[in-house]
Amino acid sequence: MARSSLYQQVAAEVRRAIYVGELAPGDQIPTETDLMELHGVSRNTVRLALGELENEGLILRMRRRGTFVRERRPLLMRPQDEFVPLDQSEPRFDSFVHAVTGEGRRADQNIEVSIVNPPEDVSTRLALADEALAVVRRRLRFVDGQPYNTYDSYFPLDLVADSEIARPGDIKRGANRVLAELGHPQVRVVDDISARMPTPDEALQLQLEPGTPVVVYVRVGYDTGDTPVRVAVSVLPADKHLIRYELERH
Repeated sequence: MARSSLYQQVAAEVRRAIYVGELAPGDQIPTETDLMELHGVSRNTVRLALGELENEGLILRMRRRGTFVRERRPLLMRPQDEFVPLDQSEPRFDSFVHAVTGEGRRADQNIEVSIVNPPEDVSTRLALADEALAVVRRRLRFVDGQPYNTYDSYFPLDLVADSEIARPGDIKRGANRVLAELGHPQVRVVDDISARMPTPDEALQLQLEPGTPVVVYVRVGYDTGDTPVRVAVSVLPADKHLIRYELERH
């Protein structure tokens, strides 16, 4: 049997044990020596198998401690919850905070607000003129003290310059309500979802393990005149998030 087939076979057996629960999150994987004896293969074959599982995000190899099954507790996110109607006196918590607190976990975030020349794709989505500026509210969001995702919201500067959106700090009632008060309620959104490997900065900021892909979730909000008024870009580690849409036929 070819060496590639051997390491794939070893990887398949360990992968199966993880998926069926024989090896639970946090459990230590058998040592290289144990796997060599169990499968009758060389150390190099075992290392190739473990490398494949690490690239898939299933295991974590820790120097001098061993190899462990990675913790996988994805956060269920329901993007449609962003526009759930609330009483005007009720604070507007975004869908992330709603999802986290709904699971009995603790949500937190760091917010930075600045005026920028937005990236070309954002400028195009906002239908901005050449060199037009945008306000961006950048968030690094945490669950139980661990960095979970980034969330950058862009708004046309000429639309929000004199509002809370352009000022530092959280907006308890939510930026969507501020836009509505400015005469630009969002009545339609378009979502684009794609996947890729993280940039070095993203991997560092989100403390990603090797082999962890990210989901890039872009939402564009349109007002009653079908003018784009907000572009929200989320970078979500794929092992920490589950996005669920529910569609109802009318």
